[in-house]
Amino acid sequence: MHTMTKKGGVYMNTSVLQSPSLNLAGDSTRTLNYQRDPQNYITQLFAAQLPAIPTGFFNVHMSTGIVITPHWHTNASELVFVICGKVQASVFNPFSQKLLTYELVPGQAVVLPKGWFHWIVALTDGTHLLTIFDKPTPDIVYGSDFLRFLPGSMMELAYCVNGNAYENVVAPIQESVILGPPTWCNEKGQHPKGTASYKHYYTEHPQPQTYRY
Repeated sequence: MHTMTKKGGVYMNTSVLQSPSLNLAGDSTRTLNYQRDPQNYITQLFAAQLPAIPTGFFNVHMSTGIVITPHWHTNASELVFVICGKVQASVFNPFSQKLLTYELVPGQAVVLPKGWFHWIVALTDGTHLLTIFDKPTPDIVYGSDFLRFLPGSMMELAYCVNGNAYENVVAPIQESVILGPPTWCNEKGQHPKGTASYKHYYTEHPQPQTYRY
């Protein structure tokens, strides 16, 4: 039986802490969560790797123009802390109905509240950041899954969007996309490659107000 005790706003698993085999140290580089390519990958340290941890985090490595794709967390808030490089983090505020965008450099952080839709774009090569959660096991809903499983007929019924056109547009998305764009994007000629892709996005899509510190 596991007993959870709240200490300073964080729930601690007291049964784990009382174990004679208690371990309080872990390595966040050993468990690979996702790899797009050798320069863009995510490792993790959560309760599955370190049972005593009351929180948990992803180690994220990214190159220019790579995106932690749009998603949200149903059970946890997130703190993004930049170690190397520069990122642009965007989050949708459901109360003000506004998109908030922050440009962050090493030592800076942004809070992404539970349930708020968000994404992060790397603005430089060699970007390294931590995404830290207030739960030892965060739930994640990826925008790619929402898009690929939402029937075109429902898009048509709910939003008066051409259902067939919608299904054709999202048809290439056959799995969860965590770090985008997908590698197959370049192969199909649907997306400029690398840095060109990043510049294309910011040229063709007007950006919301960005906060800098």
